[in-house]
Amino acid sequence: MRKHVLAAAACVIVATATPVAHVTIAPGESRNGASERYTVRVPTEGQVATVGVSLEIPAGVTVTGVLASAGWTAELRREQNRVVEIAWKVQIPPQQFGELVFTARNPREGGEILWKVTQRFEDGSSRQWTPKTTLNAGW
Repeated sequence: MRKHVLAAAACVIVATATPVAHVTIAPGESRNGASERYTVRVPTEGQVATVGVSLEIPAGVTVTGVLASAGWTAELRREQNRVVEIAWKVQIPPQQFGELVFTARNPREGGEILWKVTQRFEDGSSRQWTPKTTLNAGW
């Protein structure tokens, strides 16, 4: 019994000590109502290239622009006149990362912006991420 407990504890320690790369959005902190330049950092940590990234735009966030990257394209999905999703077609090789940039106006109310990101891979698989930006009344 004791061997099983020690083995389980060792697995937990190894699992928590292993660094996990994931999609992030910077800045992680901004002001209510501010216009902001956001950067979506997308690593390809496995052996299969990233070929697409979709970002759902939360309610209250107003996209004002998407900056072009060489060879990559972005498609905007709208509901009414509001951008509700940005879908990038990219080519990010294994063990590298790409940065996707857009500008937006933050909601006027404080709290957090939870971004829903889908990273799509060349083999047809995908991975979901939910980075956040914390909003403050002002600094």
